[in-house]
Amino acid sequence: MKQYIFSLLFLCCALLPALEGKAALPEQPELRKSDANIMGHILDKKTQEHLPYITISLKGTTIGTVTDATGHYFLKNLPEGNFVLVVSCVGYKTVSRNVTLKKGRTLEEDFEIEEDAVSLDGVVVSANRNETTRRMAPTLVNVVDLKIFENTNSTTLAQGLSFQPGVRVESNCQNCGFQQVRINGLDGPYTQILLDSRPIFSALSGVYGIEQIPASMIERVEVMRGGGSALFGSSAIAGTINIITKEPIRNSGMLSHTITGIGDGDAFDNSTALNASLVTDDQRAGLYIFGQNRHRAAYDHDGDGYSELPKLHGQTVGFRSYLKTTTYSKLTLEYHHMEEFRRGGDLLNRPPHEANVAEQTEHSINGGGLKFDYYSPDAKHRFNVFTSAQHINRDSYYGGGQDPNAYGNTTDLNWMAGSQYVYSFDKCIFLPSDLTVGIEYNQDRLKDNMWGYNRETNQNVNIYSAFLQNEWKNDHWGFLLGGRFDKHNLIDHLIFSPRANLRYNPTKDINLRLSYSSGFRAPQAFDEDLHIENVGGNVAMIELAHDLKEEKSQSLSLSADMYQRFGAFQVNFLVEGFYTKLSDVFSLTDGEVVDGILKRTRINAPGARVMGLTLEGKMAYLNKFQLQLGATLQQSHYDEAHEWNPDAPKVKKMMRTPNTYGYFTATYTPIKPLSIALSGTYTGSMLVPHEAVPNYIEKPITVDTKDFFDMGVKLAYDFKLYKSVALQVNAGVQNIFNAFQDDFDKGPDRDSGYMYGPSLPRSFFAGVKISY
Repeated sequence: MKQYIFSLLFLCCALLPALEGKAALPEQPELRKSDANIMGHILDKKTQEHLPYITISLKGTTIGTVTDATGHYFLKNLPEGNFVLVVSCVGYKTVSRNVTLKKGRTLEEDFEIEEDAVSLDGVVVSANRNETTRRMAPTLVNVVDLKIFENTNSTTLAQGLSFQPGVRVESNCQNCGFQQVRINGLDGPYTQILLDSRPIFSALSGVYGIEQIPASMIERVEVMRGGGSALFGSSAIAGTINIITKEPIRNSGMLSHTITGIGDGDAFDNSTALNASLVTDDQRAGLYIFGQNRHRAAYDHDGDGYSELPKLHGQTVGFRSYLKTTTYSKLTLEYHHMEEFRRGGDLLNRPPHEANVAEQTEHSINGGGLKFDYYSPDAKHRFNVFTSAQHINRDSYYGGGQDPNAYGNTTDLNWMAGSQYVYSFDKCIFLPSDLTVGIEYNQDRLKDNMWGYNRETNQNVNIYSAFLQNEWKNDHWGFLLGGRFDKHNLIDHLIFSPRANLRYNPTKDINLRLSYSSGFRAPQAFDEDLHIENVGGNVAMIELAHDLKEEKSQSLSLSADMYQRFGAFQVNFLVEGFYTKLSDVFSLTDGEVVDGILKRTRINAPGARVMGLTLEGKMAYLNKFQLQLGATLQQSHYDEAHEWNPDAPKVKKMMRTPNTYGYFTATYTPIKPLSIALSGTYTGSMLVPHEAVPNYIEKPITVDTKDFFDMGVKLAYDFKLYKSVALQVNAGVQNIFNAFQDDFDKGPDRDSGYMYGPSLPRSFFAGVKISY
């Protein structure tokens, strides 16, 4: 780990000369001696206070800046011509104004902007692969921003995702702590996870990946429910989670530490995060550095000597940087390194082969991406090329009964490259439109070894893709037609995934949407194989049937998104109905135990249907009080009764899919330095499988769980130390009412997959953060 930290520090030192001022960068030809300038200030419309750190940019160019600590800005030596000046900031409405720039002339452009606590004009990219406001997006996109991570004491991606409608995160293994995200009731493998819009989360990284991404590297997370294969390819059936990493905006820094006492202090979780942002005076280059260190002790809830939450040690370092090569082009580079150790079972301080049950993994992950963007001076053309990659090396032990043969190693290299071009028509047939075309190539090379069992498995995946879409749009109407072609080497035919979207805004604050999309999920053995549930010490391995076909989906949704302002109050209400039809659903045969390995085969089963209703509401009163809550009512059924174990009755209802679930977050700021945040999730009763356990359960059964309401509170107080230096202290309680599972199996023969409900028992936390 130390060599990566030193390498990152060396890189930062090497880049510092480029970040000290504009003299380190060559002068752009377009900006020489134009002396066309814009200056001004930004005020809060209600309070008339000057607003610091507000972004001001010329649309269609790379030119931009932020207001200083006094709320003033200055853009100098700008290109001549007609432009749109855009003012934007999280928590405020985006404002734009036409300006004409002439040589030797300085414009004074002052703005008064309104608070936008419900994020009506927030920018999203997941809806159509292009930046657009949430109001004008062709499909619904929900955003998890930094405020949600902070108010819910979420230090990782997994912890913050639960506070979105239609989304649920759950732990599924007492030994390894595997977590998966479910959208609209469908399992984790049905969701495509993207990093900066690139699908580099493979089947291996998807197992523990959502807990390995620290909040310190996240700018926002965009959640798009429903099929997204027409945009992003395989596995985007239930939805898409797009992790947008932080980009440097101004010179700043932050250091924080949080300690959490799990189970009223029976185990402790320590998390330290830091970040720093460096930007040149002319905003042409920037560097954002982040890091996180986390140590969590194992937690044994029922006192049987076997963990319910595994021991966890993790470190992350990385950076994101940009260089504006010209007025109309930009180069962006991102890199991250993660190391993680996790161990569950018993006798955690002894080598894993000496324990009765042990699941242990050590991950070393390197990932990153490079992107080049170009915008034409006439704003007609947008072009980008990109590449991203992630390499994983994992040493593992999965075994029970003191098995010296259960050591293994897995390596995975997943990389992709592509290009995208957008042309903006002033009028295409009947409306202005944006035509988007692109190509992508994705390769995944996975090698899995279990030396003691003399097993070596190689899985090579190659996907060639092309996509095309046209979006006609104005303030009232939006029509999008598009599709994507994917050629997957494990499928013998070309896959076409179409999409169609209709948006109608009868007024500025009412958005009606109708969406259709298809999706597919490619066959691969490693979704469950590399999260290996240890049932009585038997390791489960999955093989593919020879005639296995891809799983397909057809999704339809209808929604109404309404906004209203009543004086100082802002209100938003969303209602969405959704329906997804699955065909050739993947299923596992019962299998048999051979030499301590439970061998199962993945086959195609009859289809399934998921349908339901999502409700979400937001209310804000100035910056004093904000409330956000959502609920999902749904049904998930197989077309025919599904056999999950030959010794158990068949079931028609999908496992682990409650008919009702939801969340809420609320913040109250009685005085400016103090904030009080309440948050909670509700999980209704669901059907959960329970494997047979010797001397405990004779035959496998299904269990109807009770419902859970998990609520937390956080108090934070900010002290201003010196000018722009601030100190925050915070404390709170997670799962106040201790709504935690109370019927875990005990002993070495337990079914470690029999786990449901909230991921933490009642836990107390306290933290400190210093920022500049």
